[in-house]
Amino acid sequence: MSATPKKNRAARRILAGAAGLATVGAMVAALPAGADDRGRPAGHHPGRTVDVQLLSFNDLHGNLEPPAGSSGQVTHQHPDGRTEKIDAGGVEYLATHLRTARQGNGYSVTAAAGDMIGGSPMLSGLFHDEPTVEALNKLKLDVSSVGNHEFDEGARELARMQNGGCHPTGGCYEEGKTFRGANFPYLAANVTDEKTGRPILDPYFIWERKGVKIGFIGVTLEGTPNIVTAEGVKGLEFGDEVETIDKYTKVLERKGVKSIVALIHEGGAPASASYNYDCDSPGAGDGVSGPVVDIAKKLNPQVDALVTGHTHQAYVCTIPDPSGKPRMVTSASSYGKLYTDTTLTYDRRTKDIVRTAVESANHVVSRDVPKAADMTSLIERWNTLAAPIANKPQGFITADINGRGSTAYEKPLGDLIADAQLAGLSPADKGGAQLALMNPGGIRADLVYKASGSEGDGVVTYGEAFTVQPFTNMMNVVDLTGAQLLTALQQQVSGSNEASPKILQVSRGFTYTLDMTKTGAARVVAGSVKLNGEPIDPAKSYRVAMNEFLAGGGDGFPALAQGRNKLVGASDLDVFNAYLAANSSASAPIAPPAADRITVIK
Repeated sequence: MSATPKKNRAARRILAGAAGLATVGAMVAALPAGADDRGRPAGHHPGRTVDVQLLSFNDLHGNLEPPAGSSGQVTHQHPDGRTEKIDAGGVEYLATHLRTARQGNGYSVTAAAGDMIGGSPMLSGLFHDEPTVEALNKLKLDVSSVGNHEFDEGARELARMQNGGCHPTGGCYEEGKTFRGANFPYLAANVTDEKTGRPILDPYFIWERKGVKIGFIGVTLEGTPNIVTAEGVKGLEFGDEVETIDKYTKVLERKGVKSIVALIHEGGAPASASYNYDCDSPGAGDGVSGPVVDIAKKLNPQVDALVTGHTHQAYVCTIPDPSGKPRMVTSASSYGKLYTDTTLTYDRRTKDIVRTAVESANHVVSRDVPKAADMTSLIERWNTLAAPIANKPQGFITADINGRGSTAYEKPLGDLIADAQLAGLSPADKGGAQLALMNPGGIRADLVYKASGSEGDGVVTYGEAFTVQPFTNMMNVVDLTGAQLLTALQQQVSGSNEASPKILQVSRGFTYTLDMTKTGAARVVAGSVKLNGEPIDPAKSYRVAMNEFLAGGGDGFPALAQGRNKLVGASDLDVFNAYLAANSSASAPIAPPAADRITVIK
């Protein structure tokens, strides 16, 4: 259950494609996967080739502790079509899985495809992700590309993550200790200083073991400036992914390195949410779409494999390169819930990867293995340091504001969170939001009036606010037409959500009626949807704020993934805490919202 069988279909496709004969396809299909016409592993030459194990993951986002709720689950699809949710993730378990996977492999390299840090939970984010870099060092990560979130605090802070040193304003967090930085190189081949034109970090890395050399080229998506604050990318230029990788592929070739892996913080969207979905059905790469497909089809055929990320999806596909030859393209979901194990067969004579012998599979970082003791110690140490921050007051309330504990479709805490998101993202320079939507499953607790510690009744602490919204989703503001907005409301109560409705929490001024005596999309009463008293115009465009999970179509809302002109704002937690601070005080606490925006007919 922990992995999909390793893919090795390249030999079959190449033979069948070259001959164009059904008899050839039948002959190869009758052999073991990846075997030649004598039943030997394709591309293997005894004594001349060596199998290199490539372990990879992406989009960890500082999730050292096991992610909570649905953010900490992956979907496994059984042969009969039945799906199962599996709890996954947590660096204590990731370490155990990676260390176990490496056993018996003399040639093993571990790589990542960006967003190791940024958008991180409290344990890491409070300390500018120093705990995560420390954990990655302990994981023996060999190399990583940068992602867009590595630029959240700008190039200077990214350089500190690489080289070490104490934070310029936060200082050194542990007495007598200076942050040592990453033991692994961060690669940023397509991120250059606009003045010098030179990459701000190493563009490539050559891994070597007993004469075996594999080159890694790392890039982030060219569109990073569109999804990171202007301050974060100030003075930087982001180049085309394909052009950059092709450039450094030639550099590596001149250095005698012919085995090349691209680490690309850009990704795709598989047709299924199951991590073990076969995205090579009916043909190579047919089951995946998105930017990475176009990149893969254009990249120099000398690049042997692509490790990708950014979309937080799971896939192991063989997408044809420009010469029509299948090439492995992988992504391991996010938050450390999966890792990919790819076998690269290296030919010592040609110094290249035998493409027909490449195998790969995603594996679940299940929580049924022993915890890595060094990671447990790391987490406990940083949690102790976090305690004073966790107890810091953020705002004041007059009574319990129920969220998770409310059984109503519209929850008081859902209204409060949506109002906070609208307030934080409505300024023109923050996105110009006109309304906000919040997924109910993202509300993990209630705000409780009774004190949890010594802070006093009615005081909301940072830790309590964090418990309500622990995922640290980045906020997005997108353009949606009125028609798309109406479709999203209908998707609350139809399709995959019909049996168990997921009612979006809405900001003040947005109202409509749900008639639960009807079925499917008809439950959203026609003509009832209004913004500030005006009916929603299907042809008009609206700026809508929501977290990145919803903006990606999560929870069965594909209409929300159609948003355009996306602006990425602060995290949902930061927006919520800012609202509490600005709109409450000890003498004027916040009362529970009336929850009267959605009229429900039962």
